[in-house]
Amino acid sequence: MKAVGVFPGKRTVELVSFDEPNITSPEQVKIRVLQVGVCGTDREICDFEYGTPPEGSEYLVLGHESLGEVVEGGSTGFKPGDLVVPSVRRPCTHADCVACRAGRQDFCYSGDFTERGIRSQHGFMTEFVVEAAEFLSLVPPELRDVGILVEPLTIAEKTLMQIQVIQQRLPWGLTPGGGAPPRGCHRALVLGAGPVGLLGAMALVNGGYDTYIYSRSRTPNIKADLAESFGARYISSQEMTVAQLAAKMGNIDVVYEALGASQLAFEVAQVLGANGIFVFTGVPKHGDPITIDTDLLMRNMVLKNQVIVGTVNAGHNAFEAAIDDLKTFNRRWPKALRALITGRYPIEAFREPIFARSGIKNVLVMEAK
Repeated sequence: MKAVGVFPGKRTVELVSFDEPNITSPEQVKIRVLQVGVCGTDREICDFEYGTPPEGSEYLVLGHESLGEVVEGGSTGFKPGDLVVPSVRRPCTHADCVACRAGRQDFCYSGDFTERGIRSQHGFMTEFVVEAAEFLSLVPPELRDVGILVEPLTIAEKTLMQIQVIQQRLPWGLTPGGGAPPRGCHRALVLGAGPVGLLGAMALVNGGYDTYIYSRSRTPNIKADLAESFGARYISSQEMTVAQLAAKMGNIDVVYEALGASQLAFEVAQVLGANGIFVFTGVPKHGDPITIDTDLLMRNMVLKNQVIVGTVNAGHNAFEAAIDDLKTFNRRWPKALRALITGRYPIEAFREPIFARSGIKNVLVMEAK
């Protein structure tokens, strides 16, 4: 079968012939891959910034955002025809890693985890995969055309879960079930209008936040129109400074960073409001040193009871929450949800979505023979 392979040694990305896998244990499920999303991580792997093939292989099969259909479910409870989304990270083997032993490898202590399509395990950019049932989440049939958005949405879901835990320190924090606190709606600022940013903004709007998106492109533009369609407000960094943005918004309760640009992120961190939470999800590239007022940042964090937190990967609970929220988004904003997917390509055309870097979310549509 066909697969997209990244060869770090040769510094090439090629369409390869890959052996079709078979179930070898009763805990496994065989899946026909339907769609694979392309994201910034895939592009960075294809730029050879990181990405590790499995032991004994000269290439890594790309792809960690996947939607598939069960072919063989065995005794796992999954049955043929079920739609499933696999998670990405697999636990380390250390007995003393409390996180991995508890099934929360997204908080792995040892750092010896593996990740499908990223680190030491082949990914999903192929026609069939075999996966342990414990790493799969069931997707309802009505989400077949948008289910590929589950994995990127898990970034926002894990963020919201952590925000809710932190907010419980406050007498007016969000309730565990979400919704607006007694003093009025929390204000959230999303940095970046890529798929992670836009999905995060949807989740924040759905959770009762007064949500703004701060991104580079001038208005009008397609992303601004999309944001407005589901109740967020888009502001261009070319048209409004960070200081002007803060004056317009008032107290900024949450910043959800989905940009990977450290200079802008830390400029915005300086205007985070009292009791505010700043969440980093992006990983910036190594570049020139940036200039920030560290004294101001430290003073604000202490005197304003602020919290800065980073988040990566997601556990099973975030995948389940993402599926539930996608169902809600599908009811509330069906056109906006589908507008996030701007390109669909066959596997033979994999270079275009990976290297052209246009649109919002590009997807490879797999056709198993």
